This record gives sequence, C-alpha cells and structure tokens, in this order.
Amino acid sequence: MGPEALKKVLSQLPAPKKRKEVLVGLDIIDDAGVYQINEEQALVQTIDFFTPIVDDGVDFGRIAAANALSDLYAMGAQPLTALNVVAFPSQKIPLEILSDILRGGQEKVEEAGAVIIGGHTIDDEEPKYGLAATGVVHPHRIIKKNGAQPGDILVMTKPIGAGILTTGMKGDLVGQEEIRNAVEVMATLNHAGSKILNFDVVNAMTDVTGFGLLGHLWEMLGDSQTAAKLKIKPDLFIEGSEKLAKDGVAPGGTLRNLKFLERNVKWGKTPRHIKFLLCDAMTSGGLLAAVKPESLDKVKKELESNEDVPAVLVIGEIISGEPGIKIN
Repeated sequence: MGPEALKKVLSQLPAPKKRKEVLVGLDIIDDAGVYQINEEQALVQTIDFFTPIVDDGVDFGRIAAANALSDLYAMGAQPLTALNVVAFPSQKIPLEILSDILRGGQEKVEEAGAVIIGGHTIDDEEPKYGLAATGVVHPHRIIKKNGAQPGDILVMTKPIGAGILTTGMKGDLVGQEEIRNAVEVMATLNHAGSKILNFDVVNAMTDVTGFGLLGHLWEMLGDSQTAAKLKIKPDLFIEGSEKLAKDGVAPGGTLRNLKFLERNVKWGKTPRHIKFLLCDAMTSGGLLAAVKPESLDKVKKELESNEDVPAVLVIGEIISGEPGIKIN
C-alpha cells in the first residue's frame, strides 16, 4: 500500500493506549515495534510478506526472508525467531514450489543466526510469503528512523532499482546476468551493515523498500525536522535498471511514490527516469543511515572491507531546514 493511502487508513484509528514498556509503537513511524522486557533487553517485532517477484521458489523465499529481517537490522536488533506467513493456491501450483519457498526462507533465517519456530498457512488464489520476525536490542541502543542531525552524512549499503528490474523481468526485458545480480542484491542480509552502522556511529537509520529511497528518506526527515541534500551518481543504481527506467518501465508502486513525493523534492534538472529510480518501490533494499560526520571515515573503511556489504554509497547529507529533499 502506498504511503498516502496508508497514512489515511492509520489516521482513522484511535490513539493506542500508552504503556511504558512500548518504546516504539503505532504512534511512531518506524520500521518495527519495540517492547521492553527488562532493563537489558527489548523485543523488536515486525512482519512483511508479498507476492512472488522472481520465478524461482528458493530465490523468492530467500528474498522475502531477507526483506522481513531487514526491519530488525535497521533498528540495531539481532534477529532471534521467525514465523512463516504463507498464502498458497495448493490446488493450482505444485506443493514442491511451496517447499522451495520455505527452504529459501529458512536458509536466510539460519544465516541470520535466528530460527523459524512455526507459522501459519492459508489457501489463496495467489502465492504470498514472508515472515513475522522478532529480534532483541538493548533498550538504550535502539536506532530509530528519526534523530538525524545537520551535518550527518547519508550512507547506503545496497544500490537501488530492484523494483524496476523485477517489473522488467515479467516482460522478459532483462538478461539472465542482470536478473542474477538483482536477485543476489535483494537476497543479501543487512546483517553485516548493521553491525558496522551501529548505535555509536549513526543518529538515525532505516531500510529502503516499498516507499523507495526518497520515500523512506522523507520519513526520516519528517520526524527529525531536518532536510537533505543529495548528489546522485550512476553507481547508485543496480546494473540494467537505468536503461529500463529510460524506457518507461516502472511498477505501479514506484509511480505512486513519485506522485506522493513530487511536491516535497526540489528536483533541479533531474531526468524523469532518475525520478523513477529514486522513488522505486523495491524489495529488500539496503540500509540508509545518517552517519555522524566524525565517524564517516571509520564507517566507510569497515563497510568497504566487508565482502557481505553489497555497496558503500555516500549519497548526500542532512542539513538544517524544514523537511524537504534537494537533488543536485
């Protein structure tokens, strides 16, 4: 669901009852909920699931699991457990495909050092898969989406454009090498990046998924009452995605994101296909962190030396001012 529609729905709900144990709840825009259980531990909980975006069942499971776990990493949490969330047309698609999906999901959960302890399955017209995931974090080391400070440097750990590429896959517009590259980007856990982009070196962090880079950045700014200035370079985009965007290929979610954000961005001379990419509704993107300027060199060196971090992209900085985004 697009950000504008979701905001409208949530605005109709009554304010949640206040409880001191709830450190992050429905009243705060963030990547996951946080519930304190003692002085040293808080549970971080999230859920995410969606329809297949690739043909291979194992790859779909890997991507969906990495995507769900990403919310925990964005808040500085270590994943503990996960529950499978499954909808599957068991009379239309061989059950072996579902086994492949679950196998891929289990592979990623175990790679994260967590364990699948159950789940729920329903019969549905269209396959859907994801996880309800729980992690743990120290109550005083939660990394929230808000909190960015003027002078912070914006760093990302994955390139963008996966939504446009997966849309191109459906129309057979993407080569096998580009497909494989996009799958590996999406299936890579944000585990390594979160260890480096920790509470000590960042003021705010989120992950880039369905609202696109600019949509998730806008949420960060709206909470912190700051603005952002971006400098866009070609290495920000997954190989093949820029060509597709030039040809007008974009999922519906990307177009909704662009419509929602258009008035809050000073685009300058940004071409329309770059606007598509910056608003791309992608799956299982990287971490977007507001890094403290004094920590930037250390963070870059550690990220660049870690082979499990797909990219190290310095895309701009946080500046003073009313929430807004300026692109050079």
